[in-house]
Amino acid sequence: MDTRAPLRSPIRSQKFVTRERTGVALLFLMNGFMVGAWAPKIPEFAARLGLSESALGLMILTFGIGSIVMMPLAGSQIARFGSSQVSKWAAVLLTPTLLLLTWVGSIWTGAVAVFLFGGLIGAMDVAMNANAVAVEKHMRRAIMSSCHAFWSLGGLIGSSTGGFFIEYIGVSAHAILVTLLAALMIVVAWRVVLHDAPHPDEHRHGGSRLPRSPLPWLIGIMALFCMIPEGAILDWGALYLRNELAASVTLSGFAFAAFSLTMALMRFAGDVIRDRFGAVMTLRVCAVISILGLLVIGFAQSTPMAIAGFALTGIGISNIVPIAFSAAGNLPGMAAGVGLSVVTTMGYSGILVAPSAIGFIAEHTGLAVIFVGLSALIVVVLLLSPLARHADNAHH
Repeated sequence: MDTRAPLRSPIRSQKFVTRERTGVALLFLMNGFMVGAWAPKIPEFAARLGLSESALGLMILTFGIGSIVMMPLAGSQIARFGSSQVSKWAAVLLTPTLLLLTWVGSIWTGAVAVFLFGGLIGAMDVAMNANAVAVEKHMRRAIMSSCHAFWSLGGLIGSSTGGFFIEYIGVSAHAILVTLLAALMIVVAWRVVLHDAPHPDEHRHGGSRLPRSPLPWLIGIMALFCMIPEGAILDWGALYLRNELAASVTLSGFAFAAFSLTMALMRFAGDVIRDRFGAVMTLRVCAVISILGLLVIGFAQSTPMAIAGFALTGIGISNIVPIAFSAAGNLPGMAAGVGLSVVTTMGYSGILVAPSAIGFIAEHTGLAVIFVGLSALIVVVLLLSPLARHADNAHH
């Protein structure tokens, strides 16, 4: 607890807190919106640069490599400058990258643009999560789940409107519109993002080195093992419904839609649940629901049953990652940015690496077996659940 904080009247304090919470929520919304807006641009990007499917796969891998390179760098800079400065400047640098992706004309400039886009998305991700941890400490209550809900909402807005705007106003006009909206979000957020003090001592004493403590690595495994199923549902859910359960094209789209919808709704409710029952109990219940959901998907005999399984898995996975991120940002004796950079890098590498590995295995086994097998990863998360107690440190 910061005993130096000035006393405020309850009314003024509440207003002050609300502004800071709005600031970090806008950062998450903007980051998700940029990722969502990129998704419907990919086919045009591939056609413009004459990319084959395998070349496009390598380009998407470049996005992931950019993130994995820049996330640890952001972690060390947070210790040096504070999460508010790093998240705001990463957001400023991220804003024009969609224009860059729209106007590049060769494979090499395209690869550089994709690397920068992925890298700045990742750097901002670590910084805004560290800022959410700082706001949690300031408010002495959970806000991480709702921040991730705003990220999901941004992704939903960006991806659902992107195709429409690209078709009706053109590729360049869509990119300019997205850039202006992203810039507007940053302008609004700029003054209200919680300013946290840098930790120059932590930066000097190993802020840029990989932590020796096993705690962030174990929490990273928790994030990784529940983001692998998330990546699997994103990339293979529709194909599973189409190929193995004979769903129509329209119905097959409901795999990720059902998962996303329940995940976003539960993330908005997650903070209240976590404040009421504690992080460990919340994570355990979420893990059990995820396991049940994945088993329902794998053993489904019909499309509606599988869609119900995807919805159930969304409920379960929704609050595991926010709790893992809160725990990583509250580890004793470690700068929030350093713990978070380990956990975010490990977690997002699951979404990056898993889809290709799953494709290779599924050729031999089918996707039903994959979804049943993924439930074993959540069992490991359940066994590691006592580590979630660090997420409650924000309250003390």
